[in-house]
Amino acid sequence: MPAVGSLSYSVRRRLVLLLCLLLHLNPSLSYSLKSCTIDYSKDALAEVIIDCSQRKLVIIPEDIPRDARSVNLYNNQIEQINNKDFSGFSKLKDLRLDCNHIAHVDDGSFIHAVSLKELYMSYNRLTKLTANLFQGLSNLTLLDLSSNSIQFIHNSAFQFLSSLQTVLLDSNMLQQVADIQPILQLPRIQNLSIKANLFPSFQTKDLPLNKPSGLKVLDVSESNFEKFSITTQIFPHLEMIDLSRFDQSEAMQWDIPDKTLLKNITQLILSHTFIPFDNIQNILQNLDSLRHLRLNYMERWINKGLLATVCKIPTLKSLDLYFNHVANISAKLETCSQLRELDLSTTHTTELSKGSLRLMKQLQSLTLATNLITKVPDDIRSLYSLEILDLGDNIISELVCEDFKNTTRLTELYLNTNRIAKLDGCVFENLNDLKILDISDNLLWTFGGAFNIGPQKLEYLDLSKNFILILKRGDFQGLGSVKHLDLVTNRIGRVKRRAFDGLNNLTTLSVSLPLEYENHFRELPHLENLTIYFNTDGGFRTLQSQASYHEASFHLKSLKIFKIICTGYHYGFPLDVPEEFFQAMKHLEDFTAENVYISAPDPQTFQFNFRLKSLKISQTDLSDLNPELFQPIPNLQALDLSETRLQSLDFLAQANLPALRQLKLSGNEITVINETVFQSLPALTYLDLDNNPFTCDCSNAGFIQWVMNNKQTQVVNGHQYTCSFPAAEQGNKLLDFDIQSCWMDVSFLCFISSTCLVVLTLLASFIYHFLRWQLAYGFYLFLAFVYDNRKRKKGAPHHYDAFISYNVHDEDWVYREMLPVLEGEQGWRLCLHHRDFQPGKAIIENITDAIYGSRKTICVISRRYLQSEWCSREIQMASFRLFDEQKDVLILLFLEEIPAQQLSPYYRMRKLVKKRTYLSWPQDGQHAGVFWQNVRRALETGDTVADNTDLLTGPAGC
Repeated sequence: MPAVGSLSYSVRRRLVLLLCLLLHLNPSLSYSLKSCTIDYSKDALAEVIIDCSQRKLVIIPEDIPRDARSVNLYNNQIEQINNKDFSGFSKLKDLRLDCNHIAHVDDGSFIHAVSLKELYMSYNRLTKLTANLFQGLSNLTLLDLSSNSIQFIHNSAFQFLSSLQTVLLDSNMLQQVADIQPILQLPRIQNLSIKANLFPSFQTKDLPLNKPSGLKVLDVSESNFEKFSITTQIFPHLEMIDLSRFDQSEAMQWDIPDKTLLKNITQLILSHTFIPFDNIQNILQNLDSLRHLRLNYMERWINKGLLATVCKIPTLKSLDLYFNHVANISAKLETCSQLRELDLSTTHTTELSKGSLRLMKQLQSLTLATNLITKVPDDIRSLYSLEILDLGDNIISELVCEDFKNTTRLTELYLNTNRIAKLDGCVFENLNDLKILDISDNLLWTFGGAFNIGPQKLEYLDLSKNFILILKRGDFQGLGSVKHLDLVTNRIGRVKRRAFDGLNNLTTLSVSLPLEYENHFRELPHLENLTIYFNTDGGFRTLQSQASYHEASFHLKSLKIFKIICTGYHYGFPLDVPEEFFQAMKHLEDFTAENVYISAPDPQTFQFNFRLKSLKISQTDLSDLNPELFQPIPNLQALDLSETRLQSLDFLAQANLPALRQLKLSGNEITVINETVFQSLPALTYLDLDNNPFTCDCSNAGFIQWVMNNKQTQVVNGHQYTCSFPAAEQGNKLLDFDIQSCWMDVSFLCFISSTCLVVLTLLASFIYHFLRWQLAYGFYLFLAFVYDNRKRKKGAPHHYDAFISYNVHDEDWVYREMLPVLEGEQGWRLCLHHRDFQPGKAIIENITDAIYGSRKTICVISRRYLQSEWCSREIQMASFRLFDEQKDVLILLFLEEIPAQQLSPYYRMRKLVKKRTYLSWPQDGQHAGVFWQNVRRALETGDTVADNTDLLTGPAGC
C-alpha cells in the first residue's frame, strides 16, 4: 500500500498542473532567461544588468526583464530591430547591439527607451539612417555606429538627440562631408569620430552651419584626404584633432590659413600621416596652445629634424613618440626643456644619449617601456622633478645605488619584466616619496636589505613572479607604510618566523607558501585580505602540526577576506581542521578554499565566524557534507561549492541559510533535484547548476517546472542544461523534457479509464433493460420526421389508398379475407410489402415510403404481429405520422382478442387502444358485411380531423 504522504504529494502535483492549465501560465514569464543571464553585484538594490552576448541569437529575446538598466546583446546574429523589441524598456540606460548582422531598424524602435544614455551598434550592416530611427532618445549621450555600411544620413536623423555628446561613425561609406552637418548642429555635441570613411577631403566650406559647433574632439584618422581645410569659424571650441593615417602613398594638404581658427587646439595626433615636411612644420608653428602631441610611425620626418620644431612649441607639455624606430631618438630632444611628460616606449632604444634629458628640468613622467635598455640611463639622475618612471619590459640586469639617487620625488617606479637578479640595500634609500614599486617578473632571489629602511611612504609593492627561495626576518623591516604586497611565486621554499616584521599597516597580502612554514603572522595586526598559494611542486609534503596552524591564524584578528589556493597533489589542508583555526577571525566575511580539503570540513569549522557572507569550497570531495557546517553562519549570502562531487542538494533544507542570495554548484554529480529544497532559501536570486549530469525523467519534473515558473531565482543558463540520463534523452535540453505526462501517471490514467468503462457498461445495461423500447421508438420517430419533411418539400401525391401492415403468419387471412373485399369489391389500391416493395432498397426505407405514400395505414394486429420487429417499426412510424400530421391515417384491425395486460410490454399499442376505438375481427367476423363496411368508412374518411372524429375508426358511433 502506498504511503499516505506520497499519495497526497502526487495529488498536489496534479492539482498544480490543473491550476496552471486553467490560468494559462506562460513559460516566457520565467525568471530563468532562455538566452541571457542577469549580472548581480553585492548591492541588493543594484540595477538589473542583462548579458545576452555571444548566444547566436537571431532576434531580440522576449523574456528580457523590462526593468533592465543595461542590456548586452554583443556578438550575436540579429538581423533587424522591430518597433516592439524594446517596448516597455523605460529604465534602460545602456544598450549594446554591436557585432551583429543588423541591416534594418524600424522607425521608432527606441521610442520607449526614454532613459537610454549609451547605444552601441558598431559592426553591423546598416546602410542608412532614416528620419525617425532615433525617435525618443532625448537622453542619449553616446552613439556608436562605427563599422557599418552607412551611405545616407537623413537631414532629420539626429533631430531627437538633444543630449548627444559623442558620435562614432568610423569605417562607414559616407562620401560627403556635408553628411555630418546634422551632427555638428547638435546642441551638446563634443566628440565626433568619422575616421575611415570615403571623404575625398575635409573642408569646412562644405559645412554651411547656421551657428558654430560646440565640437571639442574631432577624429578623422585613417582617411585618405587630399586636403584638410578649416577656413571658417565653425569649430571655435575644438581642442583635439586626430589625423592618423595608414596609407602614405599620397600626401595630404593642410590648409588652415588663419591660425586663430585653431586657437584652442591642445592635442594633436599624427600617426602614419603623410604631410609635406614644410607643411607639417608650419602646422606645428601655428598651434599656439598645443599641450599634447603624439607622433607615431613618423620616422621619416623625425629623421629630417621635425623634433627641433616640436621642441620650440612653448606650450607643449606632453610628447608621445612611441612606435618610432629612430636611432638615438633621445639626442633629438635635447632642447625640449618645457616637457613634463615624455613617452619613448617601443622605440628600440638601447640607451639614452648622455645629456639628452639634462635640460628637462620640468619632466614629471618618463616612459621607456618595451625597449632594449640594459641599465638605468645615467640622464635619469639629473631629472630632479621626475615623479613617474616606467622602465618595464627591458633587459636591465642590475640596479646600483646611484640610479635613483637624485630622483627623490619619484612616486611610481615600474621595473617589471626585466632581468634583475638582486637588490642592494642602497637602491631605494633616497626614494622617500615612492608609493608604487613594481619589480614583478624578474630574476630576484634576494632583497639584499633593499627594504630594511624604506622606502618610507611605499604603499604598493609587487614582487610576484620572481625566484625568492626564502623569506626571513628583516626583509621588509622598513616598509611600515605598505598596504598591498604581492609575493605570489612558485619558488618560495621556506618562510621563517617574523618574516613580515615591519609591515605594520599591511592590509592586503598575496603570498605563495610552502606547506611547512614557520610564520605566524604576528606582525600583521591590520591584515584584512589574505590570499595564500600553497606550493606542493606536484609531490608529497607533510603538513605542519595543527597547533602551528592554530598559532598562525591566531593573530589574524582583522581578517575579512581569506583565500587558500592549493595546486598539485596534496593530502589536504589540514587533514582535520581544528575548531580553533578560525577562532580569531571574528570579522571574516569571505573565505575561499580551492583544492584544499580532502573531505568535507568539520561541522564546527565556522562556529566563530558568524559574520561570514561569502564561502567558496571547490575542487574537494564534499559527498559527505554535513549541513551543520552552515548552522553558525546564518548571514551567508554567497555559497560556491563547484567541483565538489555533490550528488544531492538535500543538505540545503537543513542548512539554515535564510540570507543566501547566490548559489553556485557547477561541475558536480547532481542528477536529480527536489524543488522543495529551495523553499528553505527564501532570498535566493542566483543559481548556477551548469555542468551537472541531469536525469531527464519524471524525477526532475518538479524542478523543471520550478525553473520555468519561479519569479525570484535566476537559474543561470538553465535553458542550456543538457540531459545525461537516460540514454534515450542524452544530449537533449533539460527544460525541453515533457513534464505533463509525469503529473498524470499511468496508474492514475488506468484508474480513470477503468472507472469510465465500468460506468459506461452499467449505464448501457440499464438503458437496454429499461429504456430500449423508448430509444427504438424515438429512433424511428426521428427517421419518420426526416422523411415527412422531405415529402412535404417535394409535395409528392399518394400512390396507395392504404398500406397493409401485417405479420407473415397472418398472410393467409389477408389474401383470403381482406384483399378480395377491399381490392376486389370496394376497389381500393392497397400496398403490400411482398408485392409492392422495391427490390434492392433498404427495408426501413421501403416501409417509410409505403406509409407516407399511402393515405391510410391498416395494421392487422395479432399476437405474432406484436412480437415482430418489423411490424413494431411499421406501427411506430405510422403512429408518428398520426400525431405529427394530425390526420386520420391509422386504422387498427385486431384479428385476435388480446387482453389489455398482454399489451403492457407494447406501451405504444396499449396507449393507442386505450385512447381510440378499433376494429375487431373476432367480434364482427360473424357479420362480415358490417365489418368490411366499417373498414370502407374508415378508408373514406378525409384527412381533416374533426373534434368528434375518431382517429382510428372514423366518426364516433360507427
